[in-house]
Amino acid sequence: MRNKGLIIALTLVVTALCAYFLFFTYVSRGVQQKAVAYATRNGKLDEAARQHYLDSVWRAPVYGPFTYREVRQSELGLGLDLKGGMHVTLEVSPVEIVRAMSGNSKDPAFNKALAQAQDAQKAAPTTPFTTLFAQAYQQTSNGQPLARIFANSTNKSRNITINSTNEKVLSAIDKEVEEAIDRSFNILRTRVDKFGVNQPSIQRVKGTGRLQIELPGVDNPDRVRKLLQGQAKLEFWEVWNQNEIGPYLVALDKQLQAKDAAAKSTPVATVNLADTTAAAAAKGDTTSLAAQLAKKAKAGKGAADSTATANQGGVLAKLFTMPGRLGVNLRDTARMNSILRSPEAKATLPSTLALLWSLKPTTIDKQEYLELIPVRKTRDGVPPMSGEVVSDARADIGQTGQPEVLMNMTPAGSRKWAKMTAANIGKQVAMVLDDYVCSAPVVQGEITGGGTSITGSFAIEDTQDLANQLKAGKLPAPTRIVEEAVVGPSLGQEAINQGLYSSLAGVVIIMLFMAFYYGRAGIVADIALLFNIFLILGVLAQFGTALTLPGIAGLILVMGTSVDANVLIFERIREELDHGLGLMDAINKGYSRAFSAIFDSNVTTMLIAVILGFFGTGPVQSFAITLGIGVLTSFLSAVFVSRLIIEWMVKGNENHPMTFSTSLSRNLFKNLNFDIVGKRKLAYTFSAVFILVGFGLMFAQGGPNLGVDFKGGRAYVVDFNKTMVASDVADKIRPAFQGAGLEVKQYGSPDRLRITTGYLAEDESPAADGKVVAALNQGLQAYSADAPVIKSTSKVGATIADDIKRTSVLSLGLTLLGIFIYVLFRFERWQYSMAAVVALFHDALLVIAAFPIARLFGLNYEMDQIFVAALLTVIGFSMNDTVVIYDRIREYLRENPKLTFAQVVNPALNSTFSRTMITFTTVFLVVLVMYIFGGETLRSFSFAMIIGVIFGTYSSLFIATPIILDTYGKKEERERLAAGEDVSGLPGDAPKLSTTTV
Repeated sequence: MRNKGLIIALTLVVTALCAYFLFFTYVSRGVQQKAVAYATRNGKLDEAARQHYLDSVWRAPVYGPFTYREVRQSELGLGLDLKGGMHVTLEVSPVEIVRAMSGNSKDPAFNKALAQAQDAQKAAPTTPFTTLFAQAYQQTSNGQPLARIFANSTNKSRNITINSTNEKVLSAIDKEVEEAIDRSFNILRTRVDKFGVNQPSIQRVKGTGRLQIELPGVDNPDRVRKLLQGQAKLEFWEVWNQNEIGPYLVALDKQLQAKDAAAKSTPVATVNLADTTAAAAAKGDTTSLAAQLAKKAKAGKGAADSTATANQGGVLAKLFTMPGRLGVNLRDTARMNSILRSPEAKATLPSTLALLWSLKPTTIDKQEYLELIPVRKTRDGVPPMSGEVVSDARADIGQTGQPEVLMNMTPAGSRKWAKMTAANIGKQVAMVLDDYVCSAPVVQGEITGGGTSITGSFAIEDTQDLANQLKAGKLPAPTRIVEEAVVGPSLGQEAINQGLYSSLAGVVIIMLFMAFYYGRAGIVADIALLFNIFLILGVLAQFGTALTLPGIAGLILVMGTSVDANVLIFERIREELDHGLGLMDAINKGYSRAFSAIFDSNVTTMLIAVILGFFGTGPVQSFAITLGIGVLTSFLSAVFVSRLIIEWMVKGNENHPMTFSTSLSRNLFKNLNFDIVGKRKLAYTFSAVFILVGFGLMFAQGGPNLGVDFKGGRAYVVDFNKTMVASDVADKIRPAFQGAGLEVKQYGSPDRLRITTGYLAEDESPAADGKVVAALNQGLQAYSADAPVIKSTSKVGATIADDIKRTSVLSLGLTLLGIFIYVLFRFERWQYSMAAVVALFHDALLVIAAFPIARLFGLNYEMDQIFVAALLTVIGFSMNDTVVIYDRIREYLRENPKLTFAQVVNPALNSTFSRTMITFTTVFLVVLVMYIFGGETLRSFSFAMIIGVIFGTYSSLFIATPIILDTYGKKEERERLAAGEDVSGLPGDAPKLSTTTV
């Protein structure tokens, strides 16, 4: 093997990295177990206490120098379906942005164009809304320019005048929409941090105005919906001087210490806060607020009484550790929040004092601190100024070359700003976004005209963030939930068990089969398989990808297909041994000859993984990532690692007892001579009848049984205390949904039902969500004695359902096109590509047709995003099989140029039959295990895979290659006959065409 040293080095590096990251997963699990032990009292888990423990160690070292935060960033996380929590897809509405930029114009043509554009986007979801609006406005206004609407004071800073072209106006609108999405992203990222969940995720969906948010472990979905869909709240407030608030903090500190002392029943010592100053100075710290708090208390009123009851120092003095400012270490923020919410704080601090956190932490001496800004609230809670006064804000470079933020205000805002700045010269003014202080600059002088420069020790990205935050209150950019899923923690634990059992069962079955069939070589393949699983999990951890239930499905499937490379190699080695080669020569030749087929099959599977990853969302994307990683790691483990092990075992020993078969498998599939292509017309007939029957039944059943992903609506998983009859429950709750579409079916166990409804599917508002839940609860009142509990919910809006359908069809089309091009490139004849694509499309139709046929027998499975992933995976499996046959045909034709395609097709099919059946067996057993143990979530996927594996194997033998014979093969035969060549049969001296298994 060439470059053996490089391969060994690469393997060792990858192994070390995977072990490194998986070790962090082990450390993280240990910390979480300690949190559970800490929070468990009398056998009951206190979730708040568990979270408090995790918060307390978030910034603290938990293993060597690594903090829990760093450990969590490097661990293999679990997705919502395995852990419980909430997944939300939000869409930023461009309609309100356009309306606000128009100054809320009442122009009939403008408003009619907005309505028409909204309707048009439902039919053309990929077309930008602004383009549709411009087209509609040209029609409704009889060609009037857009500047007629948008040349106003709101857009003055954008240089839109009455003479601006439509292109310039549209460019400004597009820019504002894009910035609004960015602002929403930043605002929501800040809000997500409020939930206190581990590993929250927020990301933009490529090419759309959508944001995807995952919140593991949340237990209050209503609060999540409210916070995520609320508009940004930008406010301007005056700030207290620190010497003004000193006495209040001293009084609060005294009360807190007295409370702690009473709770502990220990003697209480009275300590002057000035003593804390001395202690801090002794440590060389003269700027900490632990020291400054005492000084400011002494300097203020009641300094004679500025003492705090403390046990080894005051509570606040311990927390205010930020040098020079009123702030705490990040790990202490949870403790400070509990103090600020305490009855003592509410009774001691004045109602006009609000201590608000700064938006970003500050790093000092490698420690991260969060500052508290003492904002001066008004009695009625109304800020002196709010976000609508900001007309524009942008990042710039000042005259000194330092980054700055330039802020402009509306005329009314300018007058308020002049008054506010005049009253606060030399003091801070806080700019507060969603109750977080994004900036609190010191006013240098009265600012008139509204133009303001905000300077400081900014980095360029800081000024860009601040400009976006200030613009957040300028124009409304409401978001709406277009997709949602809530998974209860009990369902998550159940999914973990199902995934674990199905994975272990799959591994055991494959390992036993390989050892049974290939003997010692099979054990080597088993070692490579275990190493492959280790690599997949390690790479997932390295890239911070959470493992989900579809991801486990991808892992199980990779296990089934990863042994295919070893099967190809071992079958080749067996053939070379049968031809009389020595052990080392047979090994070298076997690996060499199998490489091209392995490479081609891996490329086609990777193509599918890339397309699924690019166009898929949520569970499909997770499946695609695992599948893609598995393709790469399988190639490394099966082709290179297994070879290193085998060569090490037999090195220098031609008589080594290495076996590539057992007594039971040695003669299995040998000397086959089936006339496979001779049965092709029977196969064509069977396929046509099956497809026609399936689609006929689908039509009779009212169309395909689409899931919520494709048709929109809401679905709920409900647990009862006893076995329920799905049809009876449907009859009871149907009236509550006022005749809307309804489906009720068992979900995993007899006492659990999945209820899907199209009621108010077009209405994606929170109010509609509440109405649907209320209707469901009304319908379930008849079963109140059985205490039904909603364990999980999911919602897909009509718009996103249309997008999912469109991207699913596009994914299928691009996959077939990509395979056509690749096969054409590799095999150099369009007939090969055409036959492959026809066979793959045939496989897809057979799988789709199998669903209504199964429905006829009571197996009612939905077609959803996971079904599409299964469909494309079936295509990949079938293509792998087809590529192996194509590769053997190409080899025969190259080594025997006088032979025709018709002469080699049956020998090629027979010689690869062993590999076809072994791969079919391993993958079939794996997906069967997934179907039995994988849980209801993957039932549709695994059923589609079972059907697909059966028909994919069938089509590789009876459809793909025979189609080439009926096109190119027949034509070649006629041409050679016309040239006077003998094409009656195989020559007697063609040992390469022996039907020995390959």
